Amino acid sequence: MPDLRVSVVYAEPTRQLVRELSLAPGSTVADAIRSAAIAVDAQDLRFGIFGRLAEATTPLRDGDRVEIYRPLKIDPKEARRRRAAK
Repeated sequence: MPDLRVSVVYAEPTRQLVRELSLAPGSTVADAIRSAAIAVDAQDLRFGIFGRLAEATTPLRDGDRVEIYRPLKIDPKEARRRRAAK
């Protein structure tokens, strides 16, 4: 069976990290993140595939885009309220 081609993406406030990987069939989200070697503390992060939340144990398919989500600093609704109050 051919390798899976996946992308792993992590966005910081000032830059975006993108890693294109070739993984063995049956690889999971956790495998992709580990292989991408992006220095993040995975304990506090959430993951997704094409914008949909996924668990670390979710199996990958060829062409998937694995996204690493940072915790929000402020709730978007609260940020809007603060901007509107100004």
